[in-house]
Amino acid sequence: MSRSVVGAAKLLATFLIMAAVCSGLGFSQTPKDRFDPDGAFWIKGDAPDGFSDFAGINLNAKKSRRLPAAGVQLNNGKNYRFRSISVSQERFTFTTVVLSSISYAFEGKFLRGGVFGSANLDDETPVLEGTLTKFKAGKKVAESKLKFVYFGGT
Repeated sequence: MSRSVVGAAKLLATFLIMAAVCSGLGFSQTPKDRFDPDGAFWIKGDAPDGFSDFAGINLNAKKSRRLPAAGVQLNNGKNYRFRSISVSQERFTFTTVVLSSISYAFEGKFLRGGVFGSANLDDETPVLEGTLTKFKAGKKVAESKLKFVYFGGT
């Protein structure tokens, strides 16, 4: 092989390594820095007016069998799948599909980072806060600023 081909190959290899590191493909991310909130989030304390049937918010990005299906779950077992969702530690938002003319929306933030499933979280310390809104036939019928605790499944 000529020197120019070997030099070009080395230059390409260096470029690919640098691009991977710079693009954040996880080379510099430690498990401590990872954010994975998969699990169930229940209202801390008593449910406010308009949300007495609300059981929790379920996140299950990896579709784990030990966790409930992703969406909003009611006490009667009805599950409202997410229509749109955005999950980061600093901002968590979603809207649900409409079932029987009811839908939900949420805008909030996580109060901690890490991998929730492997953290030693209790059912008294809030890990999520934000505003939950309930709609009926497209009109707001309930809204409350709430704190949520974590449950990681069985």
